Amino acid sequence: MEVEVKLRLQDASAYRQLTSILSPFHSKTLHQENLFFDTPTNTLSSQLSVLRLRFLNKDARCIVSLKSKPTLVDGISRVAEDEEELDPCSARACVEDPARLGKIESRILKRVKEEFGVGEEVGFVCLGGFENKREVFNWKNLKLEVDETKYGFGICYELECESEDPDGVKKLLEEFLKENGIGYSYSKMTKFAVFRSGKLP
Repeated sequence: MEVEVKLRLQDASAYRQLTSILSPFHSKTLHQENLFFDTPTNTLSSQLSVLRLRFLNKDARCIVSLKSKPTLVDGISRVAEDEEELDPCSARACVEDPARLGKIESRILKRVKEEFGVGEEVGFVCLGGFENKREVFNWKNLKLEVDETKYGFGICYELECESEDPDGVKKLLEEFLKENGIGYSYSKMTKFAVFRSGKLP
């Protein structure tokens, strides 16, 4: 179970202010391309599951993940997540021809086949996706991720932090944002849900 605090930053100005204040704690920048897959009849999403290919820093790495039964309440996200590395070249070929997903060697794709009955026969379609620039900061023994997410219909900014003590971390982050006059609100939708809705929250 992945548990994260997710706070939506008000606008580009809030994003710039936060990344500027956190700059002494900057660890790395990740350029992510997130692409999602399902069957033509939405077999996965109808069962509250999402299959994602994430390409990092162009095609340096690729991670396939299966997320299931997400909840997002008062800025705290909980989701069952399983992920593994894939060969980026094989994964890119699956984007061009989603039917290949049913044929590649992957523990997660095997799970999808067994649990959802999706494989070579049923087949996959690519739903599209979005790009995300993630700035990672090591701050007060926490790994903060500040995202600039570019959808086809606009840009969103978000602060995320994975933690086993989400309530404590949320309190700490809210105090920090308020002290610095950075506008924010609790995230109410996952990035995938925003993408599927076709409009900014």
